[in-house]
Amino acid sequence: MDFLHIDDLTPDQLRSVLTRAMAVKRDPASVYDHLVHRSVGLFFQKPSTRTRVSAELAAAETGAHPVVLGQQEVGMGSREAPKDVAGVLDRYLDLIAMRVFDHQDLIDVATHAEAPVVNLLSDLEHPCQALADLQTIAEHRPFEGAVVAYVGDGNNVLHSLMVGATMLGMEVRVATPAGYEPDPAYVAKARRYGAVEVTNDPYAAVAGADVVYTDVWASMGQESEAEERARLFSPYQVDLRLFESAAGDAIFLHCLPAHRGQEVTDEVIDHPRSRVLDQAENRKHTFKALLLDLLE
Repeated sequence: MDFLHIDDLTPDQLRSVLTRAMAVKRDPASVYDHLVHRSVGLFFQKPSTRTRVSAELAAAETGAHPVVLGQQEVGMGSREAPKDVAGVLDRYLDLIAMRVFDHQDLIDVATHAEAPVVNLLSDLEHPCQALADLQTIAEHRPFEGAVVAYVGDGNNVLHSLMVGATMLGMEVRVATPAGYEPDPAYVAKARRYGAVEVTNDPYAAVAGADVVYTDVWASMGQESEAEERARLFSPYQVDLRLFESAAGDAIFLHCLPAHRGQEVTDEVIDHPRSRVLDQAENRKHTFKALLLDLLE
């Protein structure tokens, strides 16, 4: 099975992965030797801190051998076609995890590799991030009936979060500037599982919410738009006033890296109810659970 989209898992499978992630977090030693003699490829076209470290450690701490590759070495799409990269890596590796610009590259590799292919981030989705987000929410409160408010750019992180949250019984409210809403296909997909509201009013989205989530206004590859986006997104900054319009015990999430003073203020990201470091830590635990699910 490949994991290119959050809903490549069924709702029951998603709950199972999260349950295992929480068990692994409580008792890391319980899985130290489960993937001995397995090899996990980690390929990065984009820079990475959390994904690189969490995935490499997750492989090593379950007994697998991580092999880290960069675009300079592989040259996928320039020096070598994705189809050929897939064929070669498939002969070496038990699982291929990839962080790419173009989601189609993941599809091409998955089409030509028998080994499971995992999306470590593409322009359309970031499903491994969503697993960590969902584990962090689960550590705060039950999924059923929870309200997740996302404020900012309708990007890949939101696509996976929106679908994953509704799969587990949560309501999602999204506030973006006009023209920066999430892909309608992902809104429709999420609405097959539960309630999704898309608005241009951040206060309408956040009012009474249990989780407040934001992300950078300009992602990697959008640097040329950063100045214009900063102007358009400034009313969508998560400051203390906006955060305090959520539920009294609401938590704040951000997938990081954060641009402090842009999409979020220091007083929110450093707030006692900010869970961004738990969220980052949970990248490792959820990737371990995913590896175990795909390779055991």
